[in-house]
Amino acid sequence: MGVLNVTPDSFSDGGAFLTVDQAVSHAKQMEDEGADIIDLGAESSRPGAQPIDEHEELSRLMPVLDAVRQAVSLPLSVDTTKAAVARRAIQAGASIVNDISALRGDSLMAGLVAEAGVAVVLMHMQGTPRTMQRAPHYGNVVDEVCAFLRERIQAALGAGIQASQIILDPGFGFGKLQEHNLRLLAEFDLFTRLGHPVLVGVSRKQFIGNLVDRPVHERGYGTAGAIAVAVLKGAHILRVHDVRAMKDTASVVSAISRHGRSSVEVPNA
Repeated sequence: MGVLNVTPDSFSDGGAFLTVDQAVSHAKQMEDEGADIIDLGAESSRPGAQPIDEHEELSRLMPVLDAVRQAVSLPLSVDTTKAAVARRAIQAGASIVNDISALRGDSLMAGLVAEAGVAVVLMHMQGTPRTMQRAPHYGNVVDEVCAFLRERIQAALGAGIQASQIILDPGFGFGKLQEHNLRLLAEFDLFTRLGHPVLVGVSRKQFIGNLVDRPVHERGYGTAGAIAVAVLKGAHILRVHDVRAMKDTASVVSAISRHGRSSVEVPNA
C-alpha cells in the first residue's frame, strides 16, 4: 500500500504532493514500483496535528482522487475518519476506508461501510492525533491492543459490516512510546490470529528514527528491517512510502519464509 498524502503537514511527505499533477505523478511512480494499493489522505494524523473540517478535507482530496483514479489501475484507499468524506471517495472509486478511529470518529461511518460493502481498516489509537503522544500508558500493550481490536471487530459486525470487509491495524506510533512500538512488532503474529488481514504502518516512523538516529527521509533501511520482521510474523498489507525498496524487502523475506524449516527435507542420518 503506497502512501499518497495531499496535506501540507504530514510528518514525512507533507507539502510534497499538494497539486494534482504532483500527486498523479507520484501515484504513477508507485504503481510502476509495484504498489498494489494507493492510500490517499488529506488530513494529517501526525502527533500534534490539528483537525480540519469536512470542507477542507474534501477540497484537498477529491481533485486528486478523481485524477489518480483516471491515471492508475490500482485499488484506492481513502484515509479518513469522516463518513461524508468517505462517501464521496467511494462514489469516486475508492474501495477501502482506512479509518484511524476504528469507526469511533463518526457515528455514520459504520453504516456507510456496511451499505457500500467496501473494505475498512480498523486501527488502534490511544487518544487523538493532537493528544496521543503526550503520555501514552499501557499495562500490557499487546494485550490491550488485541482487546481493543476484538471489541472493534464486534462493533463492526454488529453494524452490518461483513467479516470479509475487515482489516486490522495495531496503530504503530498512534499513542505509543518506543517500547510499545517495539513490543507490538516483536509480537506482531498475535494480531494475525484475530482472524482478519493485518496492516502494518511503520514506514519512516519516529521509533525507527530513534533507533537509527536518522531524519525522516533517511529511515529507509531502518524501515526495511521493521518490514522484514512484520512479514515474517504474518503481515498482510504493508503501508509504505518507499514502494520499490519495501516491495523488494517483502519479496525476499517471503521467499525465505516459504522455504523455512517445515519445508526442508532432512537427509537420513
